[in-house]
Amino acid sequence: MTVVPMEPDYIKLKPVKPAIAGYIRESQILLKDPDIVYETAVHDIRVLMKKARAVLKLVAHQTDNPFYDRDTAELKEVGRILSCFRDTSVQRKIMKSYKKEFPDIFYQLRDNPNLNVLLEKHDSLVNPPEKIKEALNETDILLGKTGYRIRFQSMNSIDPHLLLKELDSSYTIVSDLYLKCRNNTKPKNLHRFRQKAKDFLYQLYIFRPLNPSVIKVLEKKLENMTQNLGKFNDLNQIVGELDYNYQKGANLPALDELILMIRDMQDKYLTRVWATSYQVFCPGKNLVNVLGFKLLVI
Repeated sequence: MTVVPMEPDYIKLKPVKPAIAGYIRESQILLKDPDIVYETAVHDIRVLMKKARAVLKLVAHQTDNPFYDRDTAELKEVGRILSCFRDTSVQRKIMKSYKKEFPDIFYQLRDNPNLNVLLEKHDSLVNPPEKIKEALNETDILLGKTGYRIRFQSMNSIDPHLLLKELDSSYTIVSDLYLKCRNNTKPKNLHRFRQKAKDFLYQLYIFRPLNPSVIKVLEKKLENMTQNLGKFNDLNQIVGELDYNYQKGANLPALDELILMIRDMQDKYLTRVWATSYQVFCPGKNLVNVLGFKLLVI
């Protein structure tokens, strides 16, 4: 007689505390790697900090952690310390690619001081200057303190149903922001949409056991969506660094043309964002629909 295995009547979510501790530990390992490529490490550590903060938000109302605000603030501070190095590098790469594609425009703008600052080649990231070393050292100290506090924080009584409720709240927030952005595409709205979408994305990891194949596909969609929002934001920061303000006849035609090219690229990124966000956050959908499961016991 063949015995057909029964499907389990419960699903165990991924544990929260090991996930947070793992993100912090991975960041510390990156900082101590003797073969570290600082530009890559800065990006990876900032992502890990966003993941840790997103998961912390899931349990904010279920722990008696008196250091929750401090933990969150210090993880955010790590990202802030490193952000300037990441932004500078990304902006330079973008403008160098534009210069290669449109040399005539950049030749006409060769005396533009703001553009020249963006194109400046910084010291080698293999042997970073003292400023970067100090920032990484400060980052290591913050990570050590936060990791130590989390190690002794009890999270054994976490209610998975309340976690799901928090995830549902994140989903609702992002859905509302999607509608707000779709009706008013101000950069400020898009930046907020991206921030909250990343929270939702990183929180999904804890719930992956509910429906692994569907949730992994959803995570990939959200990753692509937030990356395109990030690229839009990078270009918006460049426009700000150029101190551009349109007034008829006030700018060199070459500068106006460069800005139009940047705006065209931003439009392309947003088109990709809307295609994905409609699938996930359109009115009428709810979290259970999106995750593709019927909740039994978790």
